[in-house]
Amino acid sequence: MDSTDTARRCADAMYAKDAASKALGIRVEIPAAGEAVAYMAIRDDMVNGFDVCHGGLLFTLADTAFAFACNAYDNLTFAAAANIEFIRPVLLGDELRALAREDYRGSKRGLYTVELRNQRDEVVALFHGRSASRGERLL
Repeated sequence: MDSTDTARRCADAMYAKDAASKALGIRVEIPAAGEAVAYMAIRDDMVNGFDVCHGGLLFTLADTAFAFACNAYDNLTFAAAANIEFIRPVLLGDELRALAREDYRGSKRGLYTVELRNQRDEVVALFHGRSASRGERLL
């Protein structure tokens, strides 16, 4: 089994128990180990009175992609720190994708960048996360 197969098996195991992502309609794809793409459509229950998506939901989408990217190696991994920069508003009806990529992975720590893009391929937010591995198997 190659590293992409392991990453996809880890993602399947995580998603099976991920009630939050399912409730938000988030779908996840794993193109390679250390990468993840998460998708979410902005519904009317995700926006404020100006039809702008709440920032916490954008953080959640990015954090989801981050979690799937850093848990690709059958080593239980959690967020140790994360931040997000909002670049442009996300509106009701927007279709988002969060592209997570691994910038660095050591034996216990990792650094990841997640770009959130809308249906026009415009960057709407940038997320940076630091991961910490517990040394326990995920599968």
